[in-house]
Amino acid sequence: MSETTPHQATDETTVDPAADTVSLINLIGGGVTVQTLHAVAALRIPDHLAAGARTADEVADHEGCDERAVYRLMRAAASLGVLSHEGGGRFGLTGRGQLLRTGVPGSLRSLLLVQAGQAHWQSLGLLPEAVRRGTSQTKSALGSDIFDYLARPENADQARLFAEAMGELSESVTQGAVAAVDTDGVSSVLDVGGADGHFVLGLLEAAPALRGGVLDLPHAVDGAVREAERRGLTDRFSAVAGDFFMEVPAADLYLLKTVLHDWDDERCVTILTNCRAAAPEGGRALVVETVVGEIGKPDFATMSDMAMLAITGGVERDLDEFGVLFAASGWRLDRTYPVGGGYFGLELEAV
Repeated sequence: MSETTPHQATDETTVDPAADTVSLINLIGGGVTVQTLHAVAALRIPDHLAAGARTADEVADHEGCDERAVYRLMRAAASLGVLSHEGGGRFGLTGRGQLLRTGVPGSLRSLLLVQAGQAHWQSLGLLPEAVRRGTSQTKSALGSDIFDYLARPENADQARLFAEAMGELSESVTQGAVAAVDTDGVSSVLDVGGADGHFVLGLLEAAPALRGGVLDLPHAVDGAVREAERRGLTDRFSAVAGDFFMEVPAADLYLLKTVLHDWDDERCVTILTNCRAAAPEGGRALVVETVVGEIGKPDFATMSDMAMLAITGGVERDLDEFGVLFAASGWRLDRTYPVGGGYFGLELEAV
């Protein structure tokens, strides 16, 4: 991996202060952009426009909102390419807007509501202090870490939304991983921290001989049971309420999709070690995560890394950093491949 030095960047880049100012102002306004989209999704504006273009007054009447404010919101959404202006004060949906509808394939509505919602937003606001201290400040923002916060009964709706968001985010990634992973010689699969179980259930659909399950906290596994029932897979599926820091059931193949990035190195080694301890000889694991690439290049993983630092205390890692975790927990990296959406499959073998 090569890096560009500051001198090289100066030599190769045309200095344009005016352009830099505009570019930075756009970046600074990113928070307003996110909250504008948040309002669009929370007020279900894309759902109201699903059948065709409508005026802001019509949408406001359905939602019981201020008409002028709804017009201003829809005008802003049109400038972001989420809505289209059809003339006569009527707005319609663009392709981006379709992705904010409720319950449609590929929807990102729940993901947006979580990312821009109170729990994440308050934690992100403390990012400077998280950097100073080197750890998440979510306890200062919410009174507990994010997972304990979601486990509270009074936050059940937010926990459900979080599970939906993770399902939305992982849909295309899961499809790519299911298509890529080799299940020859595998009879049992465990989705560690698998929430609604989309990953393991996708594998069960693709391989009728497999049996699988989800291990997650009690408040999360109910969603996996419902999803297995919806797919007609309850005869080959089990949901285990437990704690992967304490113990992991035996399986031929462990799935850890976007789990390790939630945790620091020590706790990642604990999770991986527990999987290794329960794995049979020849056992395998598939880790699905973003992988930090070349420094200085546009990289979704580095932005996600800031969210992890602020919200969970976790880390997005490069391949060398993953290798350290695997070696410390009894696993060897066998192969790496893209699975879509900027995510990679890291296949491990027990050693």
